[in-house]
Amino acid sequence: MTSKKLDLHGIRHHEVDILVENFVYENQNYTPLIIVCGNSAEMIRLVEEKLNAIGSIHNQSRYGIIMITKV
Repeated sequence: MTSKKLDLHGIRHHEVDILVENFVYENQNYTPLIIVCGNSAEMIRLVEEKLNAIGSIHNQSRYGIIMITKV
């Protein structure tokens, strides 16, 4: 089974908050979840900020790729 993935390439910074929140809550039973942020340090910061607010357990498996292991 492949992990559920959210690719944020082409997404504007102001859209990140709601997209990440919806993705995590809609797919919380399918961990691990993958969020592809790309090389933008600001995008990574925004995603991690939202995941911390949600209280998820996550790590950056590679630069720009965040894996959520528990919601």
